[in-house]
Amino acid sequence: MTPMKLAVLLVAASSLISACSKLNVLDPFNNKTQERSKNPENAVEYVCEGNKRFFVRMLNQGKDAWLIYPDHEVNLTQSDSDKNRYASGVITLVINNAQTTLNDGDNTAYTGCKAQVAQK
Repeated sequence: MTPMKLAVLLVAASSLISACSKLNVLDPFNNKTQERSKNPENAVEYVCEGNKRFFVRMLNQGKDAWLIYPDHEVNLTQSDSDKNRYASGVITLVINNAQTTLNDGDNTAYTGCKAQVAQK
């Protein structure tokens, strides 16, 4: 593959990836483009202290939690001893009403997370 074709492919792929998380809408009344967030289908949004956000989609009859960050996704497996705890490597999610927490290694902690009620 030529370097030019590779560059075009990389630009197209990055455009597709960024399109998954946000949707740009042209407002015909003021000719400005407005950015609107798109929530992942069948996922619950959690908003935490410091306005940190993530989404969770439950799979496999609750045995797996698909964690959706703005820039990547991770499958977490339910703990055998604690049915509210899901983990994969250093990532741990504990779903417990208003006390839901997400720890992603030593540097990232999401605390006081609350599930958002979907509006119709």
